[in-house]
Amino acid sequence: MLATICPALVGIPSALGQEVDSDAILNDPEAPTAGNPKGDVTIVAFLDYNCPFCKKSAPDLDRIVKTDGKIRLVYKDWPILTEASVYGAQLAVAAHYQGQYDAVHHALMGIPGMRISKERMLEAVKASGVDMVRLQADLGARADAITALLRRNLAQADSIGLQGTPAYLVGPFRTSTLDYAGFKQIVADARAKQAAQ
Repeated sequence: MLATICPALVGIPSALGQEVDSDAILNDPEAPTAGNPKGDVTIVAFLDYNCPFCKKSAPDLDRIVKTDGKIRLVYKDWPILTEASVYGAQLAVAAHYQGQYDAVHHALMGIPGMRISKERMLEAVKASGVDMVRLQADLGARADAITALLRRNLAQADSIGLQGTPAYLVGPFRTSTLDYAGFKQIVADARAKQAAQ
């Protein structure tokens, strides 16, 4: 597994020389979260709904969060691959306002392949059971807040030098595509590092 220490999360200036606000990355009140809100390890997941590697590791990420029980997961929609990726991220974030981020997120991650069209994304979201009237209303009424969140995610990814999706910050470590065993190991490593401090 190729995991590196993430300077942004251990108080070291980023390689880009920018100031990194670790608290903003870990605790943005508008960012969707899952898992245990009081977890002893936080995983921050930078994802794109057109990223096949994000889709490949998504089930294992869900599994480690559920089976471990002490992980807090922070989603960072980071739509960098296609214009449709932006649309998918907007749909997912809008669903967060009705408490349905997880349903929409899983529906979008469940679409096989890459270069998924906006139309295909919308079909998957409709099939997720989300209230589409409310979703469309939130997309309109909260457009500025949704755009601001996506821009913050982009700025945060840039500030810590992320190069592509998926990117996972696990405690003080940064890594990419992992399987269940990889997630389990890096969570254990993060706990060991915390205990040593």
